[in-house]
Amino acid sequence: MTDLEHQVFTQVRAIISNEEQVIGRRGILIPLKKAIIADGDIRNVIDIVSSDPALAAHMLWRSNSAISGAGVTTKNRSLKDALIRLGQVNIYRYAFTFYLKERLDELPQPYKKLVQGYWSLTESIAAGAVDSLHNMEGVDINPDEVQTLALFSVFGEIIALTAFAFLNAESEESFPLSIIKSLIDNQKQTLTIEAFESLGLDDELKDEFMVAHNLRQTRNPNSPGLVLRRVLSMRNQLLKPL
Repeated sequence: MTDLEHQVFTQVRAIISNEEQVIGRRGILIPLKKAIIADGDIRNVIDIVSSDPALAAHMLWRSNSAISGAGVTTKNRSLKDALIRLGQVNIYRYAFTFYLKERLDELPQPYKKLVQGYWSLTESIAAGAVDSLHNMEGVDINPDEVQTLALFSVFGEIIALTAFAFLNAESEESFPLSIIKSLIDNQKQTLTIEAFESLGLDDELKDEFMVAHNLRQTRNPNSPGLVLRRVLSMRNQLLKPL
């Protein structure tokens, strides 16, 4: 690593550790996390999600997209039905990715275009993972757990590029894109793990992410990570190739 790359690497990691700077709008996520940690009445969670109509619509769409093709003939027609079925952990994961995507859309060019490319890949991986699950027999795996996990497939790359955009916006001189490309290529695992640890995501998501990327093994035949691992392998996206 060159001195300049090390300088950028250090500064990018510092930005990644700032949850509010990376994710942006926290008005919903903070009370949502508190309500989930308190493990209280689901009605509190419903009220919080309902306070943002765009998030509520997104939750309903995500919920129905996960069960589509699974032999389920009745879709969730109300937000309450969707949230009750999702479970609180998946609710937070979906909300986190929703506001992350909103933050990405605010980035200046050329970062916005580059991050949107990663996000398109993420959505494609998520759709492929859910389809793969629906074609499997003899497993008892929640499709929303597969979908929420898949939405973090290239999480490290997205967060690192976002942090680099913020770094360049704040610096007196602009760092070339080749530097962050090199860091993503060579320090992807470090950046990804630190992003998970810094941004308040649940331990189960991190553990299954490690399984999905072949960084950890599991004997659980119903692991969402094993479903995602097959898809990531076919797309050459594993942090540790098979």
